[in-house]
Amino acid sequence: MEWALPDPFVIDIHVSEAAIDDYQHVNNSEYLRWVEQVSWAHSEALGLSIERYRELDRALAIHRHELDYLAPAFAGDELQLATWVVACDGRFSLTRRFELKRVRDAKMLFQARTRFACIALSSGRPKRLPEEYQRIYGGALITE
Repeated sequence: MEWALPDPFVIDIHVSEAAIDDYQHVNNSEYLRWVEQVSWAHSEALGLSIERYRELDRALAIHRHELDYLAPAFAGDELQLATWVVACDGRFSLTRRFELKRVRDAKMLFQARTRFACIALSSGRPKRLPEEYQRIYGGALITE
């Protein structure tokens, strides 16, 4: 698959009947679920699991989503969802970019961008990115 940026982290998605809405295509809420799924899979692959987030009392909470639905997906489609860390200010925020393509024809179905803000899990208040987040996510940074 050809992607807009180098070295994507990619997951495979099989569209199940449960993802289909009354319009007979994938419901828009599924795309957000997949964005969360690939984000966690990438974080875990980098060595930052939910358990580590809890140990550090930090979370990356969604501050802003930008979502572009370009074409529908249907039951039975095989998809690939790619993500990249495209910004990490080293202080409070991290940004990911996403592309979703159908495998059989490489058609772009969805593009997104999510900005995360660092918070303390215990209070929900903004907190600085731990050094570990800066090092790991900063090390995965891809220039757009």
